[in-house]
Amino acid sequence: MQFGAVLQTHPPAARTLGLAKLAEQHGFEYVWTFDSHLLWQEPYVIYSQILNETHRIKVGPMVTNPATRDWTVTASIFATLNEMYGNRTICGIGRGDSAVRATNGAPTTLKTLRESIHVIRELANSRPVEYNGATVQFPWSHGSELEVWVAAYGPLALKLTGEVGDGYILQLADLDIAEWMIKTVRDAAEKVGRDPMSIKFCVAAPAYVGDDIDHMRDQSRWFGAMVGNHVADIVAKHGANSSVPKALTDYIAAREGYDYNQHGLAGNTHAEFVPDEIVDRFCLLGTAEQHIEKLKALKDLGVDQFAAYLQHDNKEETMRVYGETVIPALRDHITATA
Repeated sequence: MQFGAVLQTHPPAARTLGLAKLAEQHGFEYVWTFDSHLLWQEPYVIYSQILNETHRIKVGPMVTNPATRDWTVTASIFATLNEMYGNRTICGIGRGDSAVRATNGAPTTLKTLRESIHVIRELANSRPVEYNGATVQFPWSHGSELEVWVAAYGPLALKLTGEVGDGYILQLADLDIAEWMIKTVRDAAEKVGRDPMSIKFCVAAPAYVGDDIDHMRDQSRWFGAMVGNHVADIVAKHGANSSVPKALTDYIAAREGYDYNQHGLAGNTHAEFVPDEIVDRFCLLGTAEQHIEKLKALKDLGVDQFAAYLQHDNKEETMRVYGETVIPALRDHITATA
């Protein structure tokens, strides 16, 4: 299993850069960031600095969207960074959440998402593509490589992921839900003739190493509220009795609203409806041994990467324990079960 650290680009940018460098020192292979240009600093500018001051770590958004950025510009950024730093980027993409809702916009359609994935991937892999009725290509780009991983929850978005995604990003760490979603993506891939095992699976969730469970829950409760935004869309479209597991849909019944100015912040005021059970199921909280146990279970389900959201007050210590204990244990697990 590989590991990523998910950061917000709060100022100062030097703080984000420092955390990214620390992540590499502790054995993380990826640094992901939120991509909401109004709520936080511009991530792509910061990626250039991260890549310049690290040696092997890959960077990318978790996640960008097709609405707020021109697809060809997005592809150009990745291809440029790859030329400068040697193919060390990755693109996570979804229909759009905080970046579009902060401007009173709405998530894009799945059709638009599918088209954007194709355009971004072809251009950022130094290939020509049809765009707005013209064949376009970066004449300066040679040998750029970019994987596009899709973030999804609902049945139709999972189907799209299986059909076109290089990877799948599941933003929660519930074992039952992960098993259902991974199977759904693989089934969709197989139906269109793709190798279902070729799709990489990333589970992303808050990770907090400590022993004060109440404090860890309060620091991570925001995540259940964030996931609730996507679940609310699913329920609105498919109904509460859709094929989506009830463990994912039932808890949002008490959801009353969401303030995007507090998006992804520990202690925010709109997450009180999220029960402890959901926090525990969606996140990784507790001792190193408890983290290892859950990560081994996720690995056995087919998860290739765990990306730890670090929006809490124990970032450095959590990364240290991961580097010294958790990550080595999961590498041993891979060897033992290979």
